[in-house]
Amino acid sequence: MAKCHRNNIGSLIHDPPPTTSSGYHFRLWSTFSRSAFRRKILNAVSCGGSSRYRHELREEEKEERSYVTVTTEKKSTVKANTIAAALNGAAFEEKAKKSEKLCDLLNLAEVEADVETKWKEEALDALKRVVRELQAVAARGVDDGGECRKKVAAASEVRLLAKEDPEARVTLAMLGAIPPLVSMIDDESRTADAQIASLYALLNLGIGNDANKAAIVKAGAVHKMLKLIESPNTPDQSIAEAVVANFLGLSALDSNKPIIGSSGAIIFLVKTLQNLDETSSSQAREDALRALYNLSIYQPNVSFILETDLVTFLLNTLGDMEVSERILAILSNIVAVPEGRKAISSVCDAFPVLVDVLNWTDSPGCQEKATYILMLMAHKGYGDRQAMIEAGIESSLLELTLLGSALSQKRASRILECLRVDKGKQVLDSTGSCGALSAPIYGTRGNGLDHEESDLMMSEERKAVKQLVQQSLQSNMKRIAKRANLPQEFVPSEHFKSLSISSTSKSLPF
Repeated sequence: MAKCHRNNIGSLIHDPPPTTSSGYHFRLWSTFSRSAFRRKILNAVSCGGSSRYRHELREEEKEERSYVTVTTEKKSTVKANTIAAALNGAAFEEKAKKSEKLCDLLNLAEVEADVETKWKEEALDALKRVVRELQAVAARGVDDGGECRKKVAAASEVRLLAKEDPEARVTLAMLGAIPPLVSMIDDESRTADAQIASLYALLNLGIGNDANKAAIVKAGAVHKMLKLIESPNTPDQSIAEAVVANFLGLSALDSNKPIIGSSGAIIFLVKTLQNLDETSSSQAREDALRALYNLSIYQPNVSFILETDLVTFLLNTLGDMEVSERILAILSNIVAVPEGRKAISSVCDAFPVLVDVLNWTDSPGCQEKATYILMLMAHKGYGDRQAMIEAGIESSLLELTLLGSALSQKRASRILECLRVDKGKQVLDSTGSCGALSAPIYGTRGNGLDHEESDLMMSEERKAVKQLVQQSLQSNMKRIAKRANLPQEFVPSEHFKSLSISSTSKSLPF
């Protein structure tokens, strides 16, 4: 043991230090902790002595390791806390920035709301000022140059404000702009500029606003306009055009149709429409035609229309492609009443004109309206059906059942059903077979015909109708080929010939 002790001590104390290249530097011993040094001394003394010392040494090692572990954990915890604090600081800064942006947006919204509110208040004050000035100049009614200019300026400002601003139209009407404008139509000054300005101001107030349209009529504008037009002094063309434009706008409201129709405005509109010289512009005539269409929708107004020669004028003007559909729309409203059908049928060449519409126009709207008029006329009157047949309507209708729109085909086939009965009756009367087209009532003897005679009559009727359809189909082939831009020497195919031969009235669509 002494030997072991000496060796250990020697290894600790007499360990020769390493020398450097110069030989002057040395190291006494390696650096280690006191506990480790103590442990080495004890090991050297006891040379691995008793177990008590070994136990103590183990406990000291455990304490040292636990101290190192705790120290390391503390350092990690401090580092983690430092990182967490840094992250929390960054998150806090980001939240602060977002909160600052949100506050800026809210402040901006409040500023914009304040600006908008201020702007609305200023606009309302401006509208109030305009209405006050309008009411003031309309109430004075003094006929001098200064007052006239004020009236024109006030009405023109209302016209400008109501031109493209729906909210301004509502506000101006609520503030009471309509009554003074209506009073300016026929005031004592009789100034054309003020009247035109007031008429167009009323026109703009009624655009897209049914309440304003009703208020304008209720204020008596219709009668004042007619009084202005019917004055002994010939009104200015601009005034007449402004009145027509107002009638067009006001007649769009259903509640205004009976008031305008019974006021005598229809006569003025018809005169404007028929005035083809330079005294009426094309825009005024177009507005008059559209206003008459609006008024014709209300059936009691048809009687006022029939008091004029509008029906004759419309039928004679059907060749104008630009207004044909509107004219046919008016005639469609007129034909819905018995007096209207009578007026149309009494016009010379009415049916040739209507049949000709089916031939020259390819517009589905024109075809549908023309067939509607002819369908009602054919359904209601035998004489009208004869006039249609004489006008050569069969070929046009057959063509329409092949080439027209779905609605045109349906209406054309219904007209053909009405004409087929009359045509078959004419054929049978010419052969002397039977004076009536209707089928006999089987099981009765009062008519003096037995079953064989009845079957013979029905057979001859079918033959007559079949012959009519075949002739119509064959005569219409070249017409259809021409409209389809086929060669003039077009020859019907055998398939079509066989189709026409085998066709009967039942093959027509219904």
